[in-house]
Amino acid sequence: MKLCRTIADIRADVDGWRQSGASVGLVTTMGALHAGHMALVAAARGASDRVIATIFVNPTQFGDPKDLEAYPRTEAEDLALLEEAGVDAVFLPDVAEMYPPGDETIVETTGLGQRYHGAVRPGHFRGVATVVTKLFNITGADAAWFGEKDYQQLAVIRRMVRDLHMPIAIHGVATLREPDGLAMSSRNRRLTAEDRAAAPVLSRALDAAEAMAPGSSVEAIAEIIRATIAAEPRARLTGLDIVDAASFEPATGPITRPVGIMISALFGEILLIDQREIAP
Repeated sequence: MKLCRTIADIRADVDGWRQSGASVGLVTTMGALHAGHMALVAAARGASDRVIATIFVNPTQFGDPKDLEAYPRTEAEDLALLEEAGVDAVFLPDVAEMYPPGDETIVETTGLGQRYHGAVRPGHFRGVATVVTKLFNITGADAAWFGEKDYQQLAVIRRMVRDLHMPIAIHGVATLREPDGLAMSSRNRRLTAEDRAAAPVLSRALDAAEAMAPGSSVEAIAEIIRATIAAEPRARLTGLDIVDAASFEPATGPITRPVGIMISALFGEILLIDQREIAP
């Protein structure tokens, strides 16, 4: 496994692969890897001749400097996992490599990126779209894999790729969960023991919504989600959005088409998200 800390290095590797006709898959991460990330790598490995993983804690998607500072950095452990998973190259740039002095260009989905979770975290999806565009351009990958847990992020990236005519295929991979239902996330390791015990309330709320969805309405499932989370004193609901899964427009009334449910909640100072796409 090759470690590349500069754009020139990773491009040199990709150029060599291209000369042999190899296809290139990409998994972008901020490190602190877990089994969910490894599922993305496995999907990329199964569909690509060569796989690049990136590790970069992107400062432009953090609204709170304290949140950025506290984000876990576990490079040695991450590299061991990626090597075991058969990744061919890891791109580990520093901030100056990704955002050189004078950098002023941004990429933004001006509608989708400012709604729903984007309203809870202003500027977050602008930072995501900008850094992902950079990584697509740097690596020249044929395809990239993203987790469906970040439901809106996946939609933002797909919209960006469509709108900017980027020659890359985007694939979603189903959310992996802990045995108690909590969606796997690098943020989970920052929870206190008490908040970690409380956090599966998000998946329980989604389970309750899915169970009552057939023949029900958007308003009814929103009510059961709010009630379930309200019953957990350590959780503070910060966002609940239910959208048409095809258009990403707000859903209302009887559930006659698949809908996506997006939840964000605070446990102490740690913001967690979860999602579920359900059918009538």
